[in-house]
Amino acid sequence: MAAGWLGSVVSIDCGPSLGVYQGEVSSVDQVRQTISLRQSYHNGVRCPVPEVTFSATDIKELKFLDVQSTANRTGVGVETEPTAIASGHSGQNNRSAYPANNTHPSTTPVTILRRAPAGSSNTRGLARATSKKNGVKTGSAGGQMRPKDECFGDGTDEGLDTDFDFEGNLALFDKAAVFSQIDGADRHGNRTRPCSTPSERTPPCYRHDENILEGKPVVYRQITVPQYGGKEYCTDSGLVVPSVTYDLYKRLLAAAEHRGLSLERRLEMTGVCASQMALTLLGGPNRLTPKNVHQRPMVALLCGPHVQGAQGISCGRHLANHEVEVILFLPNFVKMQECVTSELSLYNKTSGTQVANVKDLPESPVDLVINCLDCHENPLLREQSWYQSAADWANQNRAPVLDIDPPVDAQHHAVEAKWTLSLGLPLPLAEGAGRVYLCDIGIPKLVFLDVGIGYHSPFGCKFIIPLHGA
Repeated sequence: MAAGWLGSVVSIDCGPSLGVYQGEVSSVDQVRQTISLRQSYHNGVRCPVPEVTFSATDIKELKFLDVQSTANRTGVGVETEPTAIASGHSGQNNRSAYPANNTHPSTTPVTILRRAPAGSSNTRGLARATSKKNGVKTGSAGGQMRPKDECFGDGTDEGLDTDFDFEGNLALFDKAAVFSQIDGADRHGNRTRPCSTPSERTPPCYRHDENILEGKPVVYRQITVPQYGGKEYCTDSGLVVPSVTYDLYKRLLAAAEHRGLSLERRLEMTGVCASQMALTLLGGPNRLTPKNVHQRPMVALLCGPHVQGAQGISCGRHLANHEVEVILFLPNFVKMQECVTSELSLYNKTSGTQVANVKDLPESPVDLVINCLDCHENPLLREQSWYQSAADWANQNRAPVLDIDPPVDAQHHAVEAKWTLSLGLPLPLAEGAGRVYLCDIGIPKLVFLDVGIGYHSPFGCKFIIPLHGA
């Protein structure tokens, strides 16, 4: 009966230790559960022996390579013979089927036999072969199995029709115990003991920047003024910054000068803070780089002959020192304040340019316009022709406007600003002032107390902070 498989070309996989053999079937012994190959190859190399015999326990997988000859072989009796050999796929013995000394070819066949223990896969394979020989497998045409199914089928797929019980296996998972262990582990990665009882959990650990003591409640109103200024602002952290009237603001600056904070120091501090904010608005490190010297930002500076104009000139000097192209507009006046004259003298030492006529300002849009035309003391400047011409140019240039220290009595701003920078404490600005920012000009805490202001710095680690309407 086994003669029907003789001459078939097969591939036998004996596992990683023995390797893969290919060759022509020369004999099949169903009693001894062996199969022999001639003209065999071991892992692609021709075997030095004429014939190699394998036991069923060594065979992990058997494949037919001669498909045409296998398809022509029919008959149940022929199919049953090699089935017992293929049933030893589950054997665990991986001894080598290759001869130990293969340097000298031998003319006698090499036979490798294994004694199968009682109840091993060989016995089960014979039982399955007998049952398949006498029975009919479901799904076979005519009640007979194909040669391929008879040779390789060992009944391992008989229990695959049953569905997996997901709900039953999920019920075996103790979620409460696992979650209690997760809750017992602190957020720094330190694991607690496997037991999840609260009494046995380790105490929590704190980082170096965490306080184990209970802190005092946060006081958000840390600045108090003697009289309501008309408006209140708040910082990003929630601190309340009240506005002050211009009379109180003027008294505060006078007290600072009396304590030693001169006007020159205040102008320098204002120029540094304003230029730092302008550099940020221009793009900061993304714009001002050595590789971007061909696209230097251009800033137009509109100043008047007063202290606010001197603050703008100081800002322009610092911008010019940072490789920004600055164009200063300042009309020619017969007499200007000393602070304006001194700041203008320093500005002329930089690479910035100065123009006295609006027609000399660039016609194309600039990157930023800094407005310092207005004055707290003299609102009549807005009626002069140079002021109105500069304001019209700024509105038509379509560039964003930064307003530095604008007055509070302007119901209608001649130049619509996108940002406004206040000094020390904010004034009650109108709605057209844009986004309000506050800069620290270095007024000591005791100076605030001199004018009746209870002050605690809202700046933190910064010199310029944004303010929001409370």
